[in-house]
Amino acid sequence: MTETTALVPVVHRTIDVDGIEIFYREAGPADAPVFLLPHGYPCSSYEFRNLMPALGDRWRLIAPDLPGFGYSGTPDRAAFSYTFDGYAGFLERFTHVMELSRYAVYLHDYGSQFGLRLAMRAPHRVTALVIQNGDIYEDELGPKYAWLKEFWAHPTPEGRAKLAANVTEEGFRDEFAGDLPAHLAARVSPDLWKLHWALMDTPQRRENVVGLFEDQATTLEWFPKEQAYLREHRPPTLILWGPHDGYMPEGSARAYLRDLPDAELHLLDAGHWALETNLGEVVPLIRDFLGRASRT
Repeated sequence: MTETTALVPVVHRTIDVDGIEIFYREAGPADAPVFLLPHGYPCSSYEFRNLMPALGDRWRLIAPDLPGFGYSGTPDRAAFSYTFDGYAGFLERFTHVMELSRYAVYLHDYGSQFGLRLAMRAPHRVTALVIQNGDIYEDELGPKYAWLKEFWAHPTPEGRAKLAANVTEEGFRDEFAGDLPAHLAARVSPDLWKLHWALMDTPQRRENVVGLFEDQATTLEWFPKEQAYLREHRPPTLILWGPHDGYMPEGSARAYLRDLPDAELHLLDAGHWALETNLGEVVPLIRDFLGRASRT
């Protein structure tokens, strides 16, 4: 018999983190095991709006909008580092301000880098990992990385202009639905790119994102460290992957098994944003996995 649960309300709050007003979504009992949900680009905590009520009966789900994204504040660059290091440090500070001592972490897109660095800084706090299209294996990067890798190797003003040209409503639409076959693309609501473009379309936010594209080159140096963390600590891990992803194809998912041979891998008929197209498959897989992980 299939388990059915009532949807749990999601609440919306703000909190001050080092002088930055941070918006976050929360669902579930205050004393339940924590599931931390850092979002990817070009999204926000909106990414998890449907997942949270489906799991909040058994877990406390917390999804912040990162600085410069969604409904959170956009501090001046003198006050916040819009780099991968800066965001990883922010996520750690967020957990301290929220007084989160133990948590499972959802690793997706840019959020996979922030979440993994959080895990590396405090391995004893991590109860489990759910990895969904977040790549850390350079040899398995997909073909859509080609233009970024070319820029990282040979940065030029023309190349930077190309980065900036991607920060548009059409660029956002391509991020959310561009790689999907028609039957999946039809499931992706235009709300995703229209909402997030409306929130991102300020000079400061657009410039911050271009700088983050540039800084993404530094993540390649982190890949071997992150792989070493996985080998050493072997956190319980569920890998949910959408292979219709020009940045992170199937090989990017299978590569994790090199360092986590006991990880549970599920390849879905999905793309980069599986929560938009395959929520009905994802929810029971996560429920089952987190339930088992909490007993180990």
